[in-house]
Amino acid sequence: MTPFLVPGRLMRHAAILACSVLLAVAVAAPPALAASGPFVDFKGAWSGTGKVRTETKTERIRCDAKYRVSDSRGHAVNLELTCKSDSYSFDLVGDFRANASGAISGRWTERSRGIGGTVIGQGRGDYIQILVESSAFAAKLVMVTRGSRQSVSIDSHGGGRVVKASIGLHRR
Repeated sequence: MTPFLVPGRLMRHAAILACSVLLAVAVAAPPALAASGPFVDFKGAWSGTGKVRTETKTERIRCDAKYRVSDSRGHAVNLELTCKSDSYSFDLVGDFRANASGAISGRWTERSRGIGGTVIGQGRGDYIQILVESSAFAAKLVMVTRGSRQSVSIDSHGGGRVVKASIGLHRR
């Protein structure tokens, strides 16, 4: 019998090989990525510009956002998004949460108009799609965050107006 095939040594070699494979898998796929929520890269102050389009005109808009991510894995965020153009503005605040599968829910308030409501949506990786609603208003928001850049698209209907906005933000 060769020394390598001795049953005790064979078991030790198999155990060492199994541990090596598990370690390689753990290093190659960090568990934090799999457990990260859709808001993990939001933290901080952002600003940028874009365009807002109403039924009658299109204008340049300037926006500031503040995101406070309330857990280390990015499953909860408190946000403030303030935007102004020459004739249009909005001031949105909200608290959003995501579960382990990326389903988003929460509450929002548009402070300048005194309205608020609920949020439902889905987040996957760098892409979030949500619907904000109240009894008289609804808007679809799509947010894509890549590093220090974020794009926000808003398509809203309510209060007798249709407003669409596209905004590019960067982290300050």
